Amino acid sequence: MRLLLVDGHYYAYRSFFAIRDLTNSRGEPTNAVFGFVKALRKMISDLQPDVAVVIWDAGLPERRMQLLPTYKQQREETPGDLEVQFPIIEEAVAALGVRNASLAGHEADDLIASYAAAARKEGVDVIIATNDKDIYALVGEGVAVYSTNKTDLKDPKDSFALLGPVEVEEKWGVPPAKIPDVLALTGDAVDNIPGVDGVGPKTAAKLVREHGSTSLLAEHPDAIKNEKLREKVAGAAARLRDNLELVRLETDLPLPLALRELKVNPDPAAVVALAKKCEFRSLLGEYEKLAKSGGLQGELF
Repeated sequence: MRLLLVDGHYYAYRSFFAIRDLTNSRGEPTNAVFGFVKALRKMISDLQPDVAVVIWDAGLPERRMQLLPTYKQQREETPGDLEVQFPIIEEAVAALGVRNASLAGHEADDLIASYAAAARKEGVDVIIATNDKDIYALVGEGVAVYSTNKTDLKDPKDSFALLGPVEVEEKWGVPPAKIPDVLALTGDAVDNIPGVDGVGPKTAAKLVREHGSTSLLAEHPDAIKNEKLREKVAGAAARLRDNLELVRLETDLPLPLALRELKVNPDPAAVVALAKKCEFRSLLGEYEKLAKSGGLQGELF
């Protein structure tokens, strides 16, 4: 059995900025919807999941805000042309037979981590579609990250890759479980988490490989041979301890939908209705051909 977990906001933003100036005849923006529908249909085709869910952010967790009141404070407001498309994207997701889920007061990556943990307890394989750095820490037996980034494709003919422990370690320089240690050292500009000054991903990975963990570095910076680096890490010891907690993912949040409720069950009539509303001619043409060939049940046109 295979569970597909999709980071909703990542794909919505990616679609919005990748496809510009697409509107219907009423002038309503449809670019993010179009890109999201295309991406989700490709995932389902590529992976053939038995169960799937698109997970959305629903606020900032109190735990992280207490540790760092400026957490994600620098993020710009969602563009208005994207904001109005979120309800339509969720409608499109449902039409394609996938459930939407969120948990008030929690970010998507924590809910993704909790779903992944619950699925593995039941022996369900998990594939996560995201580009969130934190999520790579979840990769392990039965858990992989789905990527269409060209840098992750081993063969130019491939259209997607599944990144398991080997691929993640090649990408990060440390095993998946050590990625939080790297992120604690480097910080994360996207989330407004400050790291150790001058420590980038390669230096951080080297430190973690040599010393085992960021916790050990924070407690015993004297083990670092380079004097300047030793001083920087020693001066950031308290910050490093907070950072480790900031990047730690929750794996036991209550699931808003049980795994058995996530069966992929597309609704062709709803897809056609959405395609008409958004004026996605190529999608309409595809479904019209299927209807004429008897591949779809019922009167859709």
